[in-house]
Parts: sequence; C-alpha cells; structure tokens
Amino acid sequence: MEVVARQLLLLYLALVPQENMGFNEKTEVFLEVFGNSEIRSQTEETLRRAASQLSLCVTEAMETAAHPCLNTTLLKFKERDELARIFKLWNPPHSPSSSSEGSVPIVMSKVWDYRVRQHLGTRYDSRKGCFDWDLTMKLHEKGGGVINKQQYAQWRERGLAFEMREGVYQSTNPSLLSLRVFHQNGKKVAVRGYWGDIVSSPYLSFGIETDDKSLLQTQNGQHIKTAQDVSSANVQALFQWLSSRRGCPSAAQPETEREESPEQTDQKSVTVNDLMRLNGISVTFLPLDSIHKLPEKKKYSHFFNTIYLAASCVHQLDLTMKQIAAPDAVVVMELAKYILDLNKEQEASFVKKVASIALNAGFEPWHEEKSDDVHAVFIPQKE
Repeated sequence: MEVVARQLLLLYLALVPQENMGFNEKTEVFLEVFGNSEIRSQTEETLRRAASQLSLCVTEAMETAAHPCLNTTLLKFKERDELARIFKLWNPPHSPSSSSEGSVPIVMSKVWDYRVRQHLGTRYDSRKGCFDWDLTMKLHEKGGGVINKQQYAQWRERGLAFEMREGVYQSTNPSLLSLRVFHQNGKKVAVRGYWGDIVSSPYLSFGIETDDKSLLQTQNGQHIKTAQDVSSANVQALFQWLSSRRGCPSAAQPETEREESPEQTDQKSVTVNDLMRLNGISVTFLPLDSIHKLPEKKKYSHFFNTIYLAASCVHQLDLTMKQIAAPDAVVVMELAKYILDLNKEQEASFVKKVASIALNAGFEPWHEEKSDDVHAVFIPQKE
C-alpha cells in the first residue's frame, strides 16, 4: 500500500492548481518527491499538508470519490485503513516527544548507505569506480548519454537526483520508505526502510528522451544539458498539458503564470476539492489482489484497452487476462534493458521469456508497432 500512497501523493502534486503553485515550483517539488531520498524543509511541509488532505480523502470518501483522479472507493476497508496509517506516518506531530506510533524516525542517509553496502559488498570501498562503470559502460551505452556523471554519482552515493534550488536537502522523503518482511530465526520480521532502486536512477523516467532536441545537443562529445534539465523540461510540459485539460476553472482566479519564489507559495492546505478536475480523465485504484479477481466480474469482461506490465510483473500475464482485455487491446510489457545487473545474454533471455508468456496467455506480437528494446507490445490472438 506504500506504493499506492506514493502514487496518490504524486497525483495530488500534479493536480495542484496554478494559482496555488506555479509551474516552475510544482516541477521542482514533484521531482524532489519523485526522485530524492532527502528533500528540502519547504517540500517536507508541502508533503505533510498533502498527506493530511489525502488521509481525509481516503477515510471520508466511502461511496463517492472525493476527486475523479484519486478514486479509492473500490479499495477494501483494511486497505484504506492502511493508507490512512501511512499518511499519518508521513505527517507526524511536530513535537519530538510524541513521535508517531512510538517509532524512531528513520535517518535516510543511513538506510541508503546500508543498501549500497549490501549491494556492493567488498566493492564498497571502490564504489566511485563502480558507479562510473555502471554509468559509462551501461547507462550511456543504453541511450542514457545525457545522464551527468556528477549527478549520477551523487544519486548513487546518497539518493539525491534532483537538486534544482539552492537549499539544504536533509529531510527524509517518507514516500520512499516501506515495510519489507524478512525471515529471521524462523520468524517473520517487518523492517521499515528504503527498498527501491539504487542502481538505474530516477533519470530514466523523464530525463533521457525529449522532443526538444536542443536539450540533447553535445559539444566536444559532451552533453551541454543534463538528465535533470531534461526531466525538468518534460515534467513542466506535462503539467502545462494537464492544465490545458482543466475543466471550468474558477472565473475569479487568474490563469496567468506568475513568477514564484518559495516564500510566495500559498501556504494554506490545498484540499482535494481544490485540485484541478481534468476533462475526460479519471484514475481508479483497485484492491491489491484484484488482478486475479477481475475476470470473475462481468463489469470487467473485455473492458481494458491497454494493459501495462512492469518487468517485475510480467509473470502476471496469463489466460485470464484475455478475459479482461478488449478485442483491440494492447498489452505493453517492460523489458529488462535498464536492469543493469543483468548481462546481455540474460537480457536477451528475458525478451524470449516475455514473448513466451504472452503467447501462452493468448497474445501475439503487434507488428504495426515499431519495436524497441525497452518494451514489447502484444495484441489478443484472433479466435
């Protein structure tokens, strides 16, 4: 549920109206929360207020969604309770004596370093060389040439990917923390920490492709801009597009972009009701175990036009998926290109495995789609 909570938070930030947070600042805050292990105090305050509003949203909206893009009404009661508990963890009381649930605050620098040590083992002392190898021999070779050496090394070292304003990045980003169950002395022990990516980087999501070719220009074989610049431009363009899809803005509020500084941000909490409503767009969250239960419900029979499976979830595609896929559906499966710990043979083997899984589930390659090495695209086989 921590993943669902984080998705709700990122959607909330994306939907904050321009009147409350200008495009530049919204882009910075979004990328900080999205890709940084530690954030600025101003961003932490924004995150706390968002958590407070989202907690109200999931506990109060029982029958009808409080917002079309934050629809949690189909979740189970225990899942909504878990979301409320997570949002409460993100917004603990300010007084240190009353820390939430009696837990000790997690120091992100320590949990990040623990993961790096665990991953590198005996290579930890020569980690800068390892970081450089992964960047130049793997990410740059795979099309990520715009990823800057210093920025990537800083992210590998301490989890700081986006540093766009002068400021101190030292508050733990709670949206990246989650529970993981370990087996210890025959018992199950849940440990709260950071269990996400420490190798590939957040730059892959928004920072290595762009329609604006000026951002990818090189001089003497070196990129002039960085993946941080590309990420910022892409996310800002996405926010401007979202704003253009906005339905019926309040007439009293100006639509012009204002120059903003951290001090100018409207510090009042933006309620879920204040968030932008987008024409023709809604996001509905389903229960965690729903993937195997959807085929049993008539409502979802041949319902989904697009099904996306991350590399870690490709095994979920089976014959039941064909029952919920529309006749003209497209199934997109992520390949292992950016899992840097795999060699070329393992990567090629994964491509074959994905094709085999799709075939056994009743899907065939979509030949109209220009194939790439990041995703494989399939369509339902004709009966």
